[in-house]
Amino acid sequence: MSRDRGVKASPPEQVISIIGPGMKVVGDCDADGAVRIEGTVQGNIRAGKAVVVGKDGVVDGDIFTQDAVIAGRVKGVVRAESRLEIQATSRLEGEVIASRLQLEEGAMLNGTVQMGKGPDSPSASSATPSDGGSKR
Repeated sequence: MSRDRGVKASPPEQVISIIGPGMKVVGDCDADGAVRIEGTVQGNIRAGKAVVVGKDGVVDGDIFTQDAVIAGRVKGVVRAESRLEIQATSRLEGEVIASRLQLEEGAMLNGTVQMGKGPDSPSASSATPSDGGSKR
């Protein structure tokens, strides 16, 4: 027999799921709230609120979320519907799609960048290497 002690479960969007150091996940991760990666994920991550990749975190797959902070290594598409922060310790290889982007000095980003509300938005652009002149 158990007693109800008035402890209520947190709403799913407020829960933070953690993939800790030394932990390896092979397969896709799907969460309503936030996901913090300090270990390794080989697969796609979909989080309703946020994804944080710690400086020792590794993701080999795509990330889809509202807000993202990348401090570790990511190889794949990173789509942040609201905001993406790429910190100085990060190494990101792939496509970046974000409404807002903060890129710290020292971060390594190899790939394409799309900014704005979406690919059809007039403010959306694709980052390409500069050849010193426009060939339109």
